[in-house]
Amino acid sequence: MFSTKKSLDRMLQIYKKEIRRQISKTTSVTNSDAMVPRLDQGASKSPQNDEAGPKKLLKLQKYHRYLSTLTTQEMPMATRGLAVSKDQSREFMACFPDIVRDLTETGKHIDVPEAGKWLAKLLQYNVPNGKKNRGLATVMAYKMLEKKENLTPENIHLANMMGWSVEMFHTHQLLLNDIMEGTEMRRGAPCWYKHPEVGLTAINDAALIQAAMFSTLKRHFNNRNCYKTVLETFNEMLLKCSVGHFLENQMAKTDKPDLTQFTMEKYEAITKYKTSYHTFQMPVTLALLMTGVEDPETHRQAKTILLKMGEFFQIQDDFLDCFGDPAVTGKNGTDIQDGKCTWLAVVALQRASPKQKQFMEENYGSSDPEAVTKIKNLYEELQLPHTYSVFEDATYDLLRTQIQQVTRGLPHELFFKILDNIFRRSV
Repeated sequence: MFSTKKSLDRMLQIYKKEIRRQISKTTSVTNSDAMVPRLDQGASKSPQNDEAGPKKLLKLQKYHRYLSTLTTQEMPMATRGLAVSKDQSREFMACFPDIVRDLTETGKHIDVPEAGKWLAKLLQYNVPNGKKNRGLATVMAYKMLEKKENLTPENIHLANMMGWSVEMFHTHQLLLNDIMEGTEMRRGAPCWYKHPEVGLTAINDAALIQAAMFSTLKRHFNNRNCYKTVLETFNEMLLKCSVGHFLENQMAKTDKPDLTQFTMEKYEAITKYKTSYHTFQMPVTLALLMTGVEDPETHRQAKTILLKMGEFFQIQDDFLDCFGDPAVTGKNGTDIQDGKCTWLAVVALQRASPKQKQFMEENYGSSDPEAVTKIKNLYEELQLPHTYSVFEDATYDLLRTQIQQVTRGLPHELFFKILDNIFRRSV
């Protein structure tokens, strides 16, 4: 394969640079074909004003494999959640009532019973109702990393407790993020802070969730050798997520987005700190610690692959926000209206002509439905759906190469399992 680690790293860096170079290519032609020839080159151009609903999806079928991102048959993890068995999911959900009971009914807050009732309501409304990707990934990773003789009912229960602690971590982030961004709906229901009896007290509720997370960790892992390192991991991830929110908020200081700030470097930094670390690295890191693995090189190899997966996961989420069917994804995309620094916006600016950039300046970040439609039409004019498809294939091949080079006893099947969930393929 490769004689040295340095030669592999050089090859991967060259590959990444080539992907970026190809994406950023453009020509003086408005509808640039610099990436690769369009598969629908001979098709006649249909009017822009009559494309809605099913007609929109029919048009998108002109682009090859990526359409599976928009269908119900093979939805990516960004939409449907981690693919685990029904038994695993039931096992995980069965542990949640125990966590609520431990936090609210075991002799705590006797002098303030209303606080216990509020915490129970807070937990039940916010924690268990999402896709639970991070918690389920923690349990899955532990089961795949641990020796068979150590997969006792007690240890599997502990893995589920760790998984729910990760879910509480994520809920803490969501509560704060919804307030900062003014989000209306979350997981098909009104955001917690939107309830009349909650409002901005949701900030304190986020602190309650965080305290519940640390209390759960102490209750179940205090006597375990990994406890200290586990706490350090949770605190490190809290810092990284806070940095991610800071970076994103820096981009939204003005009423109108400053598109000159929309660079791939800034986008990758926001994605890494806000999403990749706690969504992909954190579950596997915790699973490794639970199995007693603290070797820095093992963690480094896992981190390298998982952060790259996290980057693509966010790119996929950006794509679904714009082109996904709300009936399938469960949410109405608002990235364009919110003026967010997304992969689509960054690549569009890389490829746009001066006139098209001015067009984006005038329409991006507007809540006017007509302006949103104009931006989506521009994305298609610049062939971003097709560019996404090519990027997806290249990223998949790159990740497979990286996984096959993993050493230090890390099971390749763990990373292929996560990869399969992201890319909707059998491996």
